[in-house]
Amino acid sequence: MNKRLQNATGAGSDDGAQTSILPGEPPFDGSATSSLGGLRLLVALDALLVEQSVGRAAARLGIRPPAMSRILKQIRDRYGDRILRKTARGMVPTPFAETLRLRLRALAAEAADLMDPSSPMQDAGRPLAFTNRSPIREAPPLTLRRTLDIGGPTPEDFARKLEQIGPGAEPRRRLARFIATIGVGAGQTRPLTLEEADEAFTIILDGEADPIQIGAFLVVLQYRGITAMELAGVVKAGRRHIGAPAELGELAADLDWPAYLSPRSRAEPWFFLAAKLVAQAGYRVVLHGSAGTWQNGSRLAEAAEMLHVPVARSIEHARTVLAAGAGAGLVYLPLPAFAPQIAALLALYGLFEMRSPLNLATALLNPIGACASVLGASRSAYQLAHRDAAALLGWSDLAIHGSHRDVWQATPDRATRLDRLVKGLARSDHIASRPQAKAPGATGLSSLEYWKAVWDGRAPDCRPRQIVIDTAALALLVLEHRPADGFALMQERATALWADRLV
Repeated sequence: MNKRLQNATGAGSDDGAQTSILPGEPPFDGSATSSLGGLRLLVALDALLVEQSVGRAAARLGIRPPAMSRILKQIRDRYGDRILRKTARGMVPTPFAETLRLRLRALAAEAADLMDPSSPMQDAGRPLAFTNRSPIREAPPLTLRRTLDIGGPTPEDFARKLEQIGPGAEPRRRLARFIATIGVGAGQTRPLTLEEADEAFTIILDGEADPIQIGAFLVVLQYRGITAMELAGVVKAGRRHIGAPAELGELAADLDWPAYLSPRSRAEPWFFLAAKLVAQAGYRVVLHGSAGTWQNGSRLAEAAEMLHVPVARSIEHARTVLAAGAGAGLVYLPLPAFAPQIAALLALYGLFEMRSPLNLATALLNPIGACASVLGASRSAYQLAHRDAAALLGWSDLAIHGSHRDVWQATPDRATRLDRLVKGLARSDHIASRPQAKAPGATGLSSLEYWKAVWDGRAPDCRPRQIVIDTAALALLVLEHRPADGFALMQERATALWADRLV
């Protein structure tokens, strides 16, 4: 950023010290209540969103990190939003901050252009009027202008090039635009908006993308880290593709319970038994997912058959099963039965040897449109991404368990964090760890045989019994909109349901 723009915004002052904007003017304190103070905050906020680092944003604007930290606090106070959150992958913008990104980029780029001393001059030595330029940029640059001009296209040039690929372009060209937007390089990109992510994934699901583009899109998103806005767009496109209801709570189901296990997982699906208890309590539960292989979900299908739980062949079939009361209020819906294209995309794991953003998105598909959802996530960043994406989609009730990787399943010997939407309001609850019995020794049974023996009462059940009861109790907590202090009461209900399970 050039010196004139630094002076105009207060950047370049020493640790936020008072700055005089014009000769003879009194010092300017940078207050957000003044127009100039507000401009200073907006330019700083643009740098923070581009760099996603207080230190890098401070260096970009020529101020010290402590000064940028104070500016960030002013921005947070002004908007009543965290703006940037610390996660395992660095500072991540909130969904609210993402809604400001393009307008801020346009504002900051226009300000930099207006203050550029290299603008063409008239013969009289006076600056040319900018009447031939749009005051509001239709194509905001993806990043800040380089401090050192070494030739080549500017961020503005690149943005205009992408903007020429309009909505009438053929699908592969439009997808190429989205890949370029997120994949140019560190510090040179921006995340997609919800609408852009929706359009990009729709092109993929409609079979209009080149296979190389699909791999590039998924890998870049995974490497950089998908935002809640992008996740919401991918989920929106996926739900529309599979024919899921746009609005939740159509009374077809009460609880959506995704279970997308690792293909290599051989662990006992204790959550399945907990889902049985929740259905036994009178709730209609849809358990959808895959395990064993991405293609057929055979492990969970085998578990369903062992418990005499209906395995649905389609979304409509699952609705019919629940409406008829078959399966005592529980149905299992394999991913390939309702989303074969998404199942095929997940099968790319074998080519990447890593997960893709679809592992997050499939957990939010909610194919039946249940009123509430319960998910499992291994990282706090994933928990918040799930919750924020659900809020962007207008969902009301959702909870993400922070102690299990792939599915909603309790871990009694560890403290549990629940990130929730409760009647549309975001909150976080914490459940303390509980003592847990030791796991039994070798039983001579396969994992599924032992799992079924515990349900039937034919095997030692102290440790798994507690997992099942606590998992069901947490699900009941969500269904009944109770805070964390209601967990003990839900445990009592789940314990009674366990005792009556074979009656």
